[in-house]
Amino acid sequence: MSSDATGDIIRVADCATTAIFGGRTMEQAFTGEQGRTLLALARKTIQEKLGVPAPHDPGLERALEDEVLKTKAGTFVTLTMGKELRGCIGSLEARESLVEGVKHNAVNAAFRDPRFPALTKAELEKVHIEVSVLSEPTLLAYADADDLLRKLRPGVDGVIIRQGFAAATFLPQVWGQLPDKEEFLANLCMKAGLSPHAWKKGGFEVKTYQVQYFEEDR
Repeated sequence: MSSDATGDIIRVADCATTAIFGGRTMEQAFTGEQGRTLLALARKTIQEKLGVPAPHDPGLERALEDEVLKTKAGTFVTLTMGKELRGCIGSLEARESLVEGVKHNAVNAAFRDPRFPALTKAELEKVHIEVSVLSEPTLLAYADADDLLRKLRPGVDGVIIRQGFAAATFLPQVWGQLPDKEEFLANLCMKAGLSPHAWKKGGFEVKTYQVQYFEEDR
């Protein structure tokens, strides 16, 4: 499900940080090698979906047997071309393994993000892939709008808001484009289909999460 739909997972996010994951910093949760494996998996999955032959890679197959990558966690796959977003789909809840989550979200980001046409073969070599691994979202208790502003951590927290059937999320990376807390919340409210001032009025649930993200060198 997506921020443009209903349900308990917001899957379309506009896309770092050191963050907390399972009691450890996200920098410690997964190694760079594990991140490179997830990136290679995302690219291979998209390539195969496009019908572009992928060479046999026994090294990748061995790397995917890593027990850590069988851990269940929320994941997002973000595609960019130049500095422009080309697709971003993910799941907030830890319903499947990292491997399965990255495969599903790579396909969804490339071909099923409703904001963009499906990725083409011509774009494959130009697209830049980023994989985000999410901590479990936790409820953020706050007394009023001022308290909410005090408790948000720019550059660290991904934020989910929910009011009735309206819901939306921004990954922590979005703080790079929207560093002002009030502007961040206003845009998040509008993404959920709410007034940009809705966050000041209260009455909605706020959850936060953190990410460890990996991106291709290309």
